[in-house]
Amino acid sequence: MPALMSDRNEHPAWLSLLLLWLCGITLRLTILAVPPVLPMIRGDFGLSATAVGVLGSVAPALFACAAVGGALLVGRIGVRGALIGGLVIVTAGTALRGLSVNFAVLLGASVIMCAGVAMMQPVMPTTVRHWLSLKDIGLGTAIYTNGLLVGEVIPVVLTLPVVLPLLGGGWRATLAAWAIPTALITLAVWRYAPRFEDPFRALRGQSRKWTPDWHRGLVWRLGVLFGCINAIYFGTNAFIPVYLTSQGRADLISSALTALNFGQIPASLLLLAVARKLERRTWPYVLSGLLSLASFAGVVFMVGPTTWLWTGLLGFSDAAALILGLTLPALLCRPEDVARTSGGVFTLSYGCAVMIAVLAGALWDATGVAGLVYLPFAVCAALLSVTAIVLRRHRELR
Repeated sequence: MPALMSDRNEHPAWLSLLLLWLCGITLRLTILAVPPVLPMIRGDFGLSATAVGVLGSVAPALFACAAVGGALLVGRIGVRGALIGGLVIVTAGTALRGLSVNFAVLLGASVIMCAGVAMMQPVMPTTVRHWLSLKDIGLGTAIYTNGLLVGEVIPVVLTLPVVLPLLGGGWRATLAAWAIPTALITLAVWRYAPRFEDPFRALRGQSRKWTPDWHRGLVWRLGVLFGCINAIYFGTNAFIPVYLTSQGRADLISSALTALNFGQIPASLLLLAVARKLERRTWPYVLSGLLSLASFAGVVFMVGPTTWLWTGLLGFSDAAALILGLTLPALLCRPEDVARTSGGVFTLSYGCAVMIAVLAGALWDATGVAGLVYLPFAVCAALLSVTAIVLRRHRELR
């Protein structure tokens, strides 16, 4: 086994950043491979709309339930081991989807895969804090978040025109094939990840809690901040198709969803250049909330040729808040507390996203007014701005 490193100068920073970017890709790559082949899955298994909804909610539900597992992994086997462990679980679950003889097997494999992603999410901020110097946290976070966004786009672009035909048109083989890049990334991390002195080694013999400190106000404040950000993104993705269909403009669905997801890429590229200058600043979150609020108004009241513009603006503003928000656990916590704080934040935020989406659908069903489906998300946009101001009052933002 290679010797442990005590100095970050012994490991090239560019290699650490490249590995962070590749790990970021795995956070969404295998999840977003499902929607392009979902019609084929539904046809083969005769799924109801409810079953489709269950399959689609696996990811955010697991993100909420299994996030603390990442913090526990860090506590038990260290940063490097936890990262590789999460990658192995993602790869295994992805490969198992190729054996889906029925819906139960597909759902079980998806649960395994999403559990791996959920465990990795709190590990990533800890990895950034462990691999990079304090002044590079913003850059490292922007790098891996850019990988996450690229991981959302790759399967959407390549699955139907490239991967599916290459594998004979079978959706099982197509889903399983995405285990190949995740396996290669796992091997790259195992081989090339830095082996710095583990900051948790000295703590393993102590009776230390690795669950989130729910009595700490920061966990709840960041949970609300991320809850607003995640609810806006997942809710918009879920309801744009049915809302536009209800308005007689199903022809706008493809352009609206494409703009929403591609709109995130420019935000991530911009923040690669200016992330350090915006760290812990209040105004980007306030601006994101206001832009999201304006975007929802445009989506609801201006259905037509400009719909893609409003969803693109929403994707841009929400992604900017997400990237900057992901730097906060590493900047505001001691190194040994980053993982468990992140785990608590992700548990709260994804749980919030699921509940708000359910509330939005119930509001539409109860009133029969389609536009009201976006009211809870508009409230989240306003709350995002308010929460940033609260964080500033606690001196956690400037």
